[in-house]
Amino acid sequence: MISNYLSSIKGISVFPVISLVIFFSAFIIMIIWIIRIDKSYVKQMENLPLDREEENRNI
Repeated sequence: MISNYLSSIKGISVFPVISLVIFFSAFIIMIIWIIRIDKSYVKQMENLPLDREEENRNI
């Protein structure tokens, strides 16, 4: 039923291509960000759940 409606719309075939481009763009941007991220920032984020010292200072 839905496919009948979608097939009757002119230019609908461009939307899957746009969706694919948006998905891969976001994926590539995340990969580039992960590669370029500062290693000290990663280390800080790794230890964040285990860092109880900061929590004890705020009490």
